[in-house]
Amino acid sequence: MIQTRDLHRSYRIGRKPIDVLRGIDLDIQAGERVFLCGPSGAGKTTLLYTLAGLEHPEKGSVIINNRDLYAMGRVEQSAFRNREIGYVFQNYHLLPELTAIENVMVPGAIASADTKEDALLALNRVGLADRADHLPAELSGGEQQRVAIARAIVNQPKVLFADEPTGNLDSYHGAEVMEILMELAAERKATLVVVTHDRGLSVTGDRVLEIRDGKIHSD
Repeated sequence: MIQTRDLHRSYRIGRKPIDVLRGIDLDIQAGERVFLCGPSGAGKTTLLYTLAGLEHPEKGSVIINNRDLYAMGRVEQSAFRNREIGYVFQNYHLLPELTAIENVMVPGAIASADTKEDALLALNRVGLADRADHLPAELSGGEQQRVAIARAIVNQPKVLFADEPTGNLDSYHGAEVMEILMELAAERKATLVVVTHDRGLSVTGDRVLEIRDGKIHSD
């Protein structure tokens, strides 16, 4: 489902280049639940962004479902991401002026589809159908993250990426959010890739990969 070859990404601090991804080769099977771990600053989020088409690599390829993500034009890639990929951000990234259901409808709106019914089903699946008309400011952190998950799954993507989805939550709500993600991936036979600093959460997956020195290491 996901394959990378010789993936490179770096940043500049002043004039000094900082290599973050140093030739990463990675194979993730369809339906696999993979956790990416590693120390702060190791490049976990950079790798996830690059896998999801949110940051262009300087070198290398990302193949998702037999499609070369960075060989596509911008419009084609945007449509592919909208259709095939769901992304859950650590900080939710909900639009504050939209209600929960309106936030969940955004991916469908981008695809010019009427998804109100699908959005309500997605909210119901994460246990928030009764909060559909609430604004993000009226929701707790755990509820906002569940809205973000509903938004990520509304188009029924084949791949789900989650960047520290429990990072802003207490242990109880963090475990609740992770359980929902794992159940959804299993139900929909979706591939799930999660960045986490919490090794306790990572043991629930099929495989743990650690980023060290810009390379991937399997546990």
